[in-house]
Amino acid sequence: RNALIDKRYRWKFPIPYILGDDLDLNAKGCVHQAFEMYRLKSCIDFKPYEGEKTYIKFEKRGGCFSSVGDQQNGQILSLGSGCDHKAVIEHELLHALGFYHEQSRTDRDDYVDIWLDEVTPGLQHNFNKYNDDYITDQNTAYDYESVMHYRPFSFNKNESIPTITTKIPEFYNIIGQYLDFSKMDVLRLNRMYNCSGPLTLLDQCAFEYASICGMIQATSDDADWVHTKSSVGAEDHTLLGKCRDAGYFMHFSTMTGKPQESALLESRTLYPKRKLQCLQFFYKMTGSSLDRLVIWVKIDDGTGTIRRMKKIHTFYADSDHTWKIAHVPMEVGAKFRYAFQAVRGDPSASAGGIYIDDISLSETRCPNAVWRIQNFSKIMETADTNTVIDSPRFYSPEGYGYGVRIMPLSSYTDYTGHYTGLYFHLASGDNDAVMKWPAVNRQATLVVMDQDPDIKLRMSTARSLTTNMMMTSDGKFFWDNPSKVGKYDPSCGCYRGESWGWSNFVKHFDLRRRNYLKNDDLIIFIDFDVFTWFSDARAYIYISRDKCSAARLKGTVNGPTCHLTATALLRYPSLSQHDRRGLTLVKLLELLGLYKL
Repeated sequence: RNALIDKRYRWKFPIPYILGDDLDLNAKGCVHQAFEMYRLKSCIDFKPYEGEKTYIKFEKRGGCFSSVGDQQNGQILSLGSGCDHKAVIEHELLHALGFYHEQSRTDRDDYVDIWLDEVTPGLQHNFNKYNDDYITDQNTAYDYESVMHYRPFSFNKNESIPTITTKIPEFYNIIGQYLDFSKMDVLRLNRMYNCSGPLTLLDQCAFEYASICGMIQATSDDADWVHTKSSVGAEDHTLLGKCRDAGYFMHFSTMTGKPQESALLESRTLYPKRKLQCLQFFYKMTGSSLDRLVIWVKIDDGTGTIRRMKKIHTFYADSDHTWKIAHVPMEVGAKFRYAFQAVRGDPSASAGGIYIDDISLSETRCPNAVWRIQNFSKIMETADTNTVIDSPRFYSPEGYGYGVRIMPLSSYTDYTGHYTGLYFHLASGDNDAVMKWPAVNRQATLVVMDQDPDIKLRMSTARSLTTNMMMTSDGKFFWDNPSKVGKYDPSCGCYRGESWGWSNFVKHFDLRRRNYLKNDDLIIFIDFDVFTWFSDARAYIYISRDKCSAARLKGTVNGPTCHLTATALLRYPSLSQHDRRGLTLVKLLELLGLYKL
């Protein structure tokens, strides 16, 4: 039992927030990542502070901590050094939302042993247990996998002796995960706040039921998609053909019929709240090299009827007949349907068809780049600590070239075993002559995908770094033009800069127990960009009273500017209508400690 019973501590949504001036830039970006995960998996929402009595202010203090529940008068959530991690922020926000640690449950002694003699003196209160008249388990089982559970060596005074052990030894390596919300975390959060559904998840389907999630076959095409059960040689992606009475996908045969015949599968009508969507799905094409899979959106024709078609993207067959992941960005601001059109290329040359499975449509940004590494378990088995693999070169939305380096067997180990390391670097590219160098104040986010078919239950692990003005050992800017500071790599025909990242990015233990290596594919998402929330009209800019007063004394800003929002800033690139000194947006951002865009 770890959720506060007293409803006075429950928040009303959206929750106002402030990003403190002292908060690291990377932490600010990670806060927004955590917000997006809450929106994707629950009805919890956040809004920039506008003078409300109750709010959460993120500050950089000594450690990661938060009050439990809404304190009704504003409260601090600390993100100190090392706390700029999406899962850590999810953890602290769950405290703010009214949840104690998992091992604080009334019944915790049935599941774990707490060794208080091994706890650092003065820190025993972190292991308090609460009565069931104060907290509730919401009729859920003890969750070893909760993001709210401590690790075995938390607050220990002897580095080799744990403070928590599990009654069932198999769960010892699981407690204290910092991947993402567990299935039970999501259930409890939604149950506590009476959520009817997530805010930004529009649709998802694994095709496990005959209803195929409300999708319909078009009547004006030549053929139909077929709801197909997994079989040997034609396995689904959801369950990989491992279940006797389950494992379905949608299939379109391209072996018969005439060239250019097609089938159109349409979603139900959807009602977006944002004007930005990402369609993610798995597909494979095993027929002719001329087969095509076309993604469409069907929108309002101006009369209220959804029938105007707009082509979004086309996938072409290749020699890889295995399941692959796809992301299709969309920008639809009103009710719509999305559709999959399968097109026969050359039936006489086809020995298969087109498959789709595990679809999700969310009101989020698609990843900038995706790196799929096949046969990864075999790579882990044969790798040593000197084995490195570099990704292809990718390009950021701005035009910077970059890449990722993976060490399948990192030199880092702990009580759970070995780790895989992941590192980010810049790479020379076609646009370098016009790019700004060094490439600083941009955030790189790396995500190793948990391929669970239900996007709400995925526990993908993510880390982020922000480029800055740090120097290399020989006195060069670390994030400068790779043609100047990097080494030539013939595999990409480019120069790669030095890599920066994490030797402990993901445990081998986790890679093998969840859906990270489905079909033996490791899938990595990469983003590298300016902080998108700077230009998001929802991202209100708040200046603390202290900083505002100090700025007034310096004569750099007047009173009205202190209450500007990003909406006003975006509308007026110059603040002359609000500030007689004509303070520019860039200068205001510098004043806020957010640096230049």
